[in-house]
Amino acid sequence: MNCIIVDDETAARAIVAHLCTKVPDLDVIEEFDNAIAAIKFLNQHDVDVIFLDIHMPGFSGIDFIQTLKHPPKIVMTTTDTEFAIASYEYESIVDYLVKPITWERFEKSIQKIRNSHSVQPQSSDTMDSENRLGEDLYINIDRRLIKIKYDDILLIEAKGDYINIKTETKDYLVHTTLKKIHEKLPQDKFLQIHRSFVINFNKIIDIEDNSVLIEKSVVPISRSNRPELMRRLNLL
Repeated sequence: MNCIIVDDETAARAIVAHLCTKVPDLDVIEEFDNAIAAIKFLNQHDVDVIFLDIHMPGFSGIDFIQTLKHPPKIVMTTTDTEFAIASYEYESIVDYLVKPITWERFEKSIQKIRNSHSVQPQSSDTMDSENRLGEDLYINIDRRLIKIKYDDILLIEAKGDYINIKTETKDYLVHTTLKKIHEKLPQDKFLQIHRSFVINFNKIIDIEDNSVLIEKSVVPISRSNRPELMRRLNLL
């Protein structure tokens, strides 16, 4: 694996570079003291991993990530312990390291990178192996991670820049897109039946004309999504 280090602090870059030398198959091919220079480099070179500082003057690590169309695996380095929750917003981030970085913690981060590289997506309709593990979904609300069991989700509705996750006991308003959340859900349990709705297929009570009943919610079925719904039904 090859990597680059992006950090405005010389000492911080030196520490990460030294830790990288302890990993036989990890090569530091370049270091940068600002995000702009790193972006120019990435426009012409491919890398496997970026060790990226969050707080840099002028152009932060988050700004940097948002400019990348196809980001590699990213390990954030930070003095901000609260960033652990915010990092879940970005799929490219595999880990975060709180400064000062120890070898033991760095070694765990390398293992996470290896695990993420072993994931081979099969198609746009399948989830990566990380998201397949377990029966839970974690959502970020007010800098808190809240765990929701897949089986507790009734439906998910798009509401502008947010989605409403309706469970058997509570609703959760999350700042994300319906497409993004749908990609993280088990495809054998969840189905998009309308541009604004994803439903838990196992929670369907009744189907009538162009709508389904899930608990007390009547959800519309679009014409384009109806064939897949009918294919999935176990009709007599």
